[in-house]
Amino acid sequence: MQKKKTYAVFGLGRYGIAVAKELVANGMETIAIDTDQKIVNDAAVCLPICKCADVTDAEVISHLGIGNIDTVIICMANSLEASVMATALCKDAGVKTVIAKCGNELHQKILLRVGADQVVFPENESGIRLARNLLSSGFIDMISLSKDVSMVEIEVKDEWIGKNLIELNLRKKYGFNIVAIKSGDNVNVNITPEQVLDPEMTLIVIANTAKLSKLK
Repeated sequence: MQKKKTYAVFGLGRYGIAVAKELVANGMETIAIDTDQKIVNDAAVCLPICKCADVTDAEVISHLGIGNIDTVIICMANSLEASVMATALCKDAGVKTVIAKCGNELHQKILLRVGADQVVFPENESGIRLARNLLSSGFIDMISLSKDVSMVEIEVKDEWIGKNLIELNLRKKYGFNIVAIKSGDNVNVNITPEQVLDPEMTLIVIANTAKLSKLK
């Protein structure tokens, strides 16, 4: 059985708490960390693993075992220095993926320079959307259209290559509707059942959010 990914969220403001709650709600092992004890106490009501700690300290990172975490989301955009230190320490500790929230393009460049794998702007991407994209491993992007329906951009699976849509019958198997197929810079919305899929394509589909786990 495939091991579940583990997550850590640094900074429990509005954005960080939204990310952490969505991950926990989906059964992910998530450690939530903030430097303010009151914030940690409040968050502990809905988050099972909350710690009050300074993630800009290398010893703290080591003591918490952050190097064993698959993905760390750093949500401390109000302090560039803290975000930079936490990003660098996480990468030094061996964290595979570090995602950092930032306030502007200059901060984005700095965070990418010190090792962040992805930088998000909170005004462009909600914490819930980020968490859902993380949970939807293998999806390129996911946008919630409503509580129950999402539009998802997915890669063509190996077993789909060289087969047409009639053979694959993806709607019956996965419960989604293909609304467009991207190939390079071209987007085709006039899709025929005879369309053969190749590895350079990505599919834009509309699906019931609850059924997306079938695609993982």
